[in-house]
Amino acid sequence: MKKEKEQLLKIIDRFAEKTIAVWGDLILDEYLYGTTRRISREAPVLIISYRSEELSLGGGGNSLLNLRALGAAPVPIGVIGKDDAGKRILKILKQLGVSTEYVLIEKTFQTPIKTRILAGEESTRKQQVLRIDKEANVPESADLKKRLLNSLRKAQHQTDALLISDYNYFTVKEDIFRKILPGLKRLNKPVALDSRFRLTDFKGVTVLTPNEPEVEYALHLELKGDKDMVRKAGRQLLNRIEAEAVLITRGSKGMVLFERGKPPLVIPIHGSTDIVDVTGAGDTVISIFTLALTCGATFKQAAQLANYAGGIVVMKKGTATLSPQELKEAIGS
Repeated sequence: MKKEKEQLLKIIDRFAEKTIAVWGDLILDEYLYGTTRRISREAPVLIISYRSEELSLGGGGNSLLNLRALGAAPVPIGVIGKDDAGKRILKILKQLGVSTEYVLIEKTFQTPIKTRILAGEESTRKQQVLRIDKEANVPESADLKKRLLNSLRKAQHQTDALLISDYNYFTVKEDIFRKILPGLKRLNKPVALDSRFRLTDFKGVTVLTPNEPEVEYALHLELKGDKDMVRKAGRQLLNRIEAEAVLITRGSKGMVLFERGKPPLVIPIHGSTDIVDVTGAGDTVISIFTLALTCGATFKQAAQLANYAGGIVVMKKGTATLSPQELKEAIGS
C-alpha cells in the first residue's frame, strides 16, 4: 500500500509538465448574489435585493479550470460568439494565463450563458433560487468546421492528450472527431471523453468517464443502483465504443473501472459519503484521469487519483477545483 501511494504521489509531481487540449463547449457561468427582503405584492415571489456578481467558466471551461489548478497547461479548442459573453470568456482565459489561440469567434453564434441567482438573509449562506439558461448550438457551417479541424490538427502536435467535454451545444462534431482520431492514435496521445448525451457517437476514444444517468441515457436502460447492472453496462459500453477503458462514477457509491481483459475494479468513495455538492465533479474526474494518463499512469492509478480528487471536490460548495497539495494530502491520509 505504501509503495502504491508513493507511485501516485510521483504521478502528481509530473502534472505541471503536461499540456492538455480541451475540445468542448465554452459556457459563461454568471452568479448573481442578493438578499431576500419580502414577498412581492405583484405575485407570490421573493423580492431580492442585488448585492454582487461573479463570472466563471462553465461547460468545458470547468475542465480547463481543474487542469489549471492542478498545475497543467490547458489549451481550449472551442467556439464563442462575437458578443459580451464571449468577450468575458476571453478575458477570464487571459487572466488565467491560458492560450486563446484556438478559441474561435463565430459571428452568427450566441455564447451560452447560465445565470444562477443566489439569495438569502443578510447573515446567512446564499442558496440558489433560480437558474436561467441562454442556449444556442454551434452552427454546422463548412467554414467553421474547417477552422475547428485545422485547430485540432495543430493542437495535437502541441499537446499531450485530448480531453473532449461535450455539453451538447455541438462544438464537438462527430465528423471532425473521425478525421482527427487516426492522427491522435498514431501519435499515441490519449483521448478522453465526457459527454452528456452522445457517448456512443465517439467510437475509439481511449477512455470515457460517464456517471450513471449518462450510462442509462446512452444504453436506454435503468441501472437502479444495481451493481450487477452497472457491471453489465460497463462491459457493454467498453465494447460498443471500442474504448480501452470506461470509468463509471456512482456518487456516494464510488466508481467502477472497466478495462479490456480484466475484471471490473470497484473503487469505494474517498472520504465521507455525506456529499455537499456534486456540481462539476465529473469535470474534475476526467481532468485528473486524463492528466494522469499523460504522466504514465495505468488506468487503475488514474482512476484512483480521480477518486481521491472527486472525494475532495464534492465536499466543496459549487463548481470546485483542487490543488496538487490537496490531492497529495488526501492520499497521505
